[in-house]
Amino acid sequence: MWVTATVVEKINWNDNLFSLKLEADIAPYVAGQFIKLSQHIDGKRIARAYSLVNSPDSEYLEVLAIAVEQGQLSPQLQQLQVGDQIDISPKATGFMTLEELPEASTETCLWLLATGTAVGPFISMLRGSAIWQAYPHIALVYGVRHQQDLAYLAEIQQIQQHHAKQFSFVTSVTRQVVAGALTERISDAIASGKLEQLVGHQLTATDAQVMMCGNPQMIVDVTELLKARGLAKNLRRKPGQITVEKYW
Repeated sequence: MWVTATVVEKINWNDNLFSLKLEADIAPYVAGQFIKLSQHIDGKRIARAYSLVNSPDSEYLEVLAIAVEQGQLSPQLQQLQVGDQIDISPKATGFMTLEELPEASTETCLWLLATGTAVGPFISMLRGSAIWQAYPHIALVYGVRHQQDLAYLAEIQQIQQHHAKQFSFVTSVTRQVVAGALTERISDAIASGKLEQLVGHQLTATDAQVMMCGNPQMIVDVTELLKARGLAKNLRRKPGQITVEKYW
């Protein structure tokens, strides 16, 4: 059920937020899926799910995590250093992938709404080629409490420069005033119309495809706002415009 992964690189974004690059032999997977990391702690196996941040063709696996003070596994993960080993599930899983979305039109804007570490699967998608070939317009909206919580910021900004005509990037920093960033929650920015104004595209059933990942309350609030506009959850039996993955 488990294979061994070796830490080959560690990135500390702040005192609690970190990324681990891992070397492990697992089955092929697609961007947006997640794996489980596991350790034996006090005689019990503890396992938690983490989305893969790397693109599927990357040489290494990569996860983004935050050390929760009372967490059973995350504080142990934060202590890992290069050369250390950890158990990993041999196969990634999950349905928040581009393959699960309806075919895009020439006007479709793909909205990627994330809070905290839930930006991980979207980074994985943006690092690949499929998303750029499938969607004429892409908007990443990344919500955090403090500026130091914005992992991969420099890389996202480089993506924005490289795909200036195709890609929009909006940050929401709710507990700190940061130049160029929204100060309200993602849901409030949608309700006021400010988010659409910044991106230059409308959140409508005909023009938008929305993927949300992160804080369950953000997902509930935004889903209700979008449903009021005529958008519906995306199901295999009934394609829609809203695809979600809660992070706890």
